[in-house]
Amino acid sequence: MFVRLVAAAVLVLAAPVAASARPVVVELFTSEGCSSCPPADAYLSELSRERQDVLPLAFHVTYWNNLGWADPYSFESATERQAAYDVRFGDGSYTPEMVIDGRKGLVGSDRSAVEVAIRAAQRIDDTGAQVEGVRRAGLVSITVGAGSGSGQVLLIGYDPDHTTAVGRGENSGRTLRESNIVRSIQPIGNWTGAPLTLESAAPAGEQAAVIIQSPDGAIVGAARIAGGTH
Repeated sequence: MFVRLVAAAVLVLAAPVAASARPVVVELFTSEGCSSCPPADAYLSELSRERQDVLPLAFHVTYWNNLGWADPYSFESATERQAAYDVRFGDGSYTPEMVIDGRKGLVGSDRSAVEVAIRAAQRIDDTGAQVEGVRRAGLVSITVGAGSGSGQVLLIGYDPDHTTAVGRGENSGRTLRESNIVRSIQPIGNWTGAPLTLESAAPAGEQAAVIIQSPDGAIVGAARIAGGTH
C-alpha cells in the first residue's frame, strides 16, 4: 500500500509538468552568403545541443544566392516564410533574423534579447494543444489534443548538422558548421480545437518536427517527432 500511494503521489506531482511542457520555436533566417550570420548560426547550434525547452530551426533564404555564393540549403519556402513574418512585423527581411514562437523578430546574434524573448514566450499561457509525433517506415503519424484555438499544422524536415567549406562570397574561405537546417516545410492539415490525428509521408530531412501556427502567426503547439531516417 505504501509503494502504491507514493507512486500515485509522484504521478500527481509530475503530470502538470509533462502536460504543459512544449518547446519554444526559434526560427533563424540565415544564409551561408551572409558574413553577419555565422555568430547567429553558432548560437542556434548551441541551442540545438544544449536546450530541450526550445526547438531551433534554421531556414536558409535564397536572396543572398546571387551575391557570390549559392547556399546549398536555401529554398524558396524559407524566403516566403520570412516574407510572411515581414508582413506581420513590418521589419523587412534580413539576415540573421530570429523569430520567437511566431510572435517577435530579433537580430539573431543578439543573444541577450533572444533569451529575454524565449523567457517571455515560456510565460505566455496560451491554450494550444499537446502535440506528439512518431516517424517510422517512411510515414509520420501526428496526434493533436483538444484545446482552445485553431491553426495550420506544419510538418518540417531538417538535418541536425552539416559542415560546408564556402568558396566564394562574403564567407569565402570559411568552414561553416550549421545545425537544424530545414530542408522542407509543408502544411498537412488544420486543427480547429478538437483532437486530431494526421498521417503523412515523411518529409525531406533526417529529422522531423511539427508545429501548429495560428492565423495571427503565433505558434500554439510544437513537438519534435520521434524517429529518423536511419
